[in-house]
Amino acid sequence: MAQNQPAVQAPGVMGEFQRFLTKSNAIALAIGVIIGAATTQVVNSVVNDLINPIIGALLANLDLSQVKIVLGTIKQADGTVVENAIRIGNFISILINFVITMFVVFVIARLVARQVLEK
Repeated sequence: MAQNQPAVQAPGVMGEFQRFLTKSNAIALAIGVIIGAATTQVVNSVVNDLINPIIGALLANLDLSQVKIVLGTIKQADGTVVENAIRIGNFISILINFVITMFVVFVIARLVARQVLEK
């Protein structure tokens, strides 16, 4: 098939779907979502399995995810005690996660932008 000739389009709904995929960058978006999900898992592991234990070791073997400021407790009718607390350690872990994820996104965007500018 010559380069100037359009690809054969399927009729009806399948043709519309094919045009949608090729014109809307849906495939690139799907690839981006998959890569993003995989990156998130890696970043979560880095924070939970590497960074938090190191911070905990520096803070006298403290489990960072369990650091909280207890505002009060409530005893429910069935006798269980519910804690009302600000989970500052969990927030710090999520904040570290966010910063690392944004850095990875920045690096990827920068690499893509360089490739686009080189073309």
